[in-house]
Amino acid sequence: MSTFGEYFRVTTYGESHCKSVGCIVDGVPPGMELTEEDIQPQMTRRRPGQSALTTPRNEMDMVEIQSGTEFGVTLGTPIAMIVRNKDQRPHDYGNSTMDLYPRPSHADWTYLEKYGVKASSGGGRSSARETIGRVAASTIAEKYLKLAHGIEIVAFVSSVGGVHMFPPTPVHPTPSTNPAFLSLIDTISREKVDEFVPVRCPNAAASAKMAELIAEFRDRQDSIGGTVTCVIRNVPSGLGEPCFDKMEAMLAHAMLSIPASKGFEVGSGFGGCEVPGSIHNDPYILAPEVPPLETGASRNGIPRPRLTTKTNNSGGIQGGITNGAPIYFRVAFKPPATIGLAQQTATYDGDSDGVLEAKGRHDPCVVPRAVPIVEAMAALVIIDALMAQQARQVTRSLLPPLKKTIPAKRTVVDGEDAIKKQHVNDQSVNGLKKE
Repeated sequence: MSTFGEYFRVTTYGESHCKSVGCIVDGVPPGMELTEEDIQPQMTRRRPGQSALTTPRNEMDMVEIQSGTEFGVTLGTPIAMIVRNKDQRPHDYGNSTMDLYPRPSHADWTYLEKYGVKASSGGGRSSARETIGRVAASTIAEKYLKLAHGIEIVAFVSSVGGVHMFPPTPVHPTPSTNPAFLSLIDTISREKVDEFVPVRCPNAAASAKMAELIAEFRDRQDSIGGTVTCVIRNVPSGLGEPCFDKMEAMLAHAMLSIPASKGFEVGSGFGGCEVPGSIHNDPYILAPEVPPLETGASRNGIPRPRLTTKTNNSGGIQGGITNGAPIYFRVAFKPPATIGLAQQTATYDGDSDGVLEAKGRHDPCVVPRAVPIVEAMAALVIIDALMAQQARQVTRSLLPPLKKTIPAKRTVVDGEDAIKKQHVNDQSVNGLKKE
């Protein structure tokens, strides 16, 4: 379906070569300042034509807010946003081969099988143009998350082909045990990432090698894949809805919905399978004091955690619930399917084999432009989980104070166990304030 989220609901529309693409966002908190200037920066980071290493399609992707705000303030009503397609070239897809053969590894064939009809040009709904609506919607979510909770989301390119920013080693089979990686995710900013455009890998040596590799595949009309790493900082503990909507499950759902994505790992990921539990386990320590938000806003009733972890192989999530440590994960993207090299394939009707030399304008590697899309989907997951937890906290806070008996410690009296119990109120049980 084309709608994502339960509390903060985003519906996207549009195909690669239609008149416009965009979204409708429902569940936006009222009373927040919002204009196109808040939205445009991420749209610009996502747009095509950024460099010689991306598709030459030249779209400015200027966003227009159609509803849901007045005098630059959100009304709480649905916000519609539109971006007009201005550089479509549907004739690129009407030659004697593109309309006869489904592109290998592309969605041409599967869309036709599912719907019985497909867009005649571009990727239609499977095109990365669809992600414009996601990115536009996420900027609203991100502004709220930053103002209300100080949450920061930053993604960057971590590999292209076989070139890795943090290559696995026998000592560090996963970046989660690498001090350099842990330091990076604590401090990295979007401004720093964008210093390394066009690749967006915040390491000069690795970025140069990645750029060279992408250019090599572009020049021979081929393509290459890569990975994007994302970190989410200052996330409150307690987010995530077990058992089936665990935080990592929802992040995986979101990331694998992005066009060309092929894999997801959170925290130590697959590399964490190569270290023993004695190293992989994250010991708990007392959490440091959290300074108040610069905006002076409250944290909407969700307390900061009393504990944190000394290490973070879990990637900020345990049992599907956030623990207050930074969340980090990695998303794998395949090589773009549309390439100029001649490829053996079959006609749509299967009557004959043939050779396809695809036309059109396409990225030789999607990961540099996937960075803001990964950030966008992360924001949509976090705000939805946050709203679910806020609803739970508010309804719970309306109940009278609860006194509960819990075991304190066990001692031995006359050879038998005697359980000493203590009565505690909600402040020690669940963090709610005393009346």
